[in-house]
Formats: sequence, C-alpha cells, structure tokens
Amino acid sequence: MLLREKIEKAEASYMSQYAFLSQNATRKIKIEKDTIRTEFMRDRDRIIHCKSFRRLKHKTQVFFSPSDDHYRTRMTHTLEVSQVARTIAKALFLNETLTEAISLGHDLGHTPFGHAGEAVLNSKLKKGFKHWVQSLRVVDIIEKDGKGLNLTNQVRDGILKHSKGRGEIIPKDTSKLSTTLEGQVVRIADIIAYVNHDIDDAVRAGIIKNCDIPKRISDELGTTHAKRIATMVKSVVFSTMENNYRMVSMEKNILESLNELRDFLFERVYYFEGIHKEVEKSSKILSELFDYFMEHQELIKKKFSDDKEEIVADYISGMTDRFALNLYKKIFLPKPWEVI
Repeated sequence: MLLREKIEKAEASYMSQYAFLSQNATRKIKIEKDTIRTEFMRDRDRIIHCKSFRRLKHKTQVFFSPSDDHYRTRMTHTLEVSQVARTIAKALFLNETLTEAISLGHDLGHTPFGHAGEAVLNSKLKKGFKHWVQSLRVVDIIEKDGKGLNLTNQVRDGILKHSKGRGEIIPKDTSKLSTTLEGQVVRIADIIAYVNHDIDDAVRAGIIKNCDIPKRISDELGTTHAKRIATMVKSVVFSTMENNYRMVSMEKNILESLNELRDFLFERVYYFEGIHKEVEKSSKILSELFDYFMEHQELIKKKFSDDKEEIVADYISGMTDRFALNLYKKIFLPKPWEVI
C-alpha cells in the first residue's frame, strides 16, 4: 500500500462522517496520483509555491505601505485565516488539509491597496470585479503563464464561496455556501481573523483604543484579541456540533456581537478620515493606470483573455502596492532633468 493510500485510509478512520475525504477529491483535468501526498496536500503545495501567493506579502490589508513591520498584510491575513480555520476543522474532525488549501488560496485574486483597488476595478469593468471570482480565475487560468494550477473542485468551490463583504456571515440562501463544510469553515474563519487583527492594527495605529469597543460586545466576546478569537472559535465548533453538522454555524448571541463588531470597524476604522484619504489617493492611481493600459495594451506582455477590460483587470489586480506605485511614477510623473 502506498503512503498516500495509508493517509487516506487513516482519514476515513478518524474524520467525521461529514468531512470531505481526500480520496473523493476530483479535478477538471485528471492527473496521476502522488505516491505520498493526498490531492488536497498537492493543492496546498501548489498554492504556496505559486507567484500570486508570494505577492500577497506586498498587498494591503487595511493600512497602505505601513512603516511599522507589525501591521498585517494580505499575506499575514491569509496565514491567520488558515490558523483559525484549521483549529475549527480539527476540532470538528473535518479535513484539515482541504481547509488549509482553501484558506491559503482564498485571496490570491485580491487587488493592490485592498478593497479600495477592488472597488476601482468593479467600477471600471462592465461585468464588475469581485476578488473571490478573480481568485478562482488566478488558480484556473492565470498562474503558471496561463496553464493554471488545476486545483481540485473542492478547493476551487471553497475559494469562490469564501467572501461575504458586509453581507450575511451565515447566509440564509445556502447556494452561497461552499458545498463542503471545510469551505464553510474558511468563510467564517475569514471574518473571525480580520475583525480581530484589524482591531489590533487600529489600536497600534492610535485610531481606536480597546476601551472604545462597546461594552456589550466586549462582555460577550472578550476584552482581548486572544479571548475574542477563542470565544468565536468555540462558538462555531459547539454550534456546528449541536446542529448535527447541517452547516457550519455560530451561536446567535455570538453571531450578533460579531456583526456589531464588524459594523464598529466600518464606522471607526475603515471609514476613518486618515485611511479614507489614502483610499482616495490609491483609487486615483489604479483608476489612471487602468485607463492608461486600456489605451496601451501592447505594453502588457502576458494576456489571458480576448476581452480588453479583462486583460487590464488581470494585470492590475496582480500588482503589489509598491509595483503599482512605481509604475504610476514611471508613467505619469516627470523625471528630474539631468545635465551630463
């Protein structure tokens, strides 16, 4: 028996009956099975080693190009989502490796300058732009110079269904949920991670103080970063077990407090004047870059579509913050005159 087969057999023996087993993974393009790794282990490795994943370290989470090394980037956000999601998956005896792969790939299509960049592209494209759709496009088409990563359908589904914006964290419309519980875990781990690390960063930036968080929320969720995460994670685990794994859920009172905490962040942090000014600047940069490359598509070396808007969107969404800034400077700002 191959080592991979032993791992798959072990999964079937200890995982919940509701877990998605690696042996049942499917791909659009079939490939020869590995002797050591399961299909979801291979997906995880493909994501970690791809260029889009490496670029996440230079993409904004909330604060643009921070001088302090301790502010989150899109990379550290991704790693924190993975940690939270894996903890939940392990406690529920779900497939931790599938959960990890979805977590690591969920934001690969995110734009530079965070959601400000996404808003610009959404306004520019006739069909709109959503980072979760672009993340799927990255792994399906753009990576490996147009070959894509050929990920399993289960990881692809989880990537596509992870986002909620300001919508329902646990939607009543189940068609918006991943078909696997592991994908649903990532969806809720995403918001657990970002509301907590964005509070941490906002406190570090002096925008808010921990005591500014409404007392009713702190009383329910906890007064520290660690306590809030622990409260939310435990709520997800026990609530999901209590509903017999019908779907990944959260206790009503904890979910309500989480929604209130998210609203608090939008009001006090995301719409904070200092951040909003930088949002306007970064939006101007990406908007002008988009218009420029719509007129000069010959400068884009790699094209993964026949649609002009999509070609430019692929190029811009793949940029890091610093690449976009340097490119804008090169194209639009005059160079100092030098006399030789």
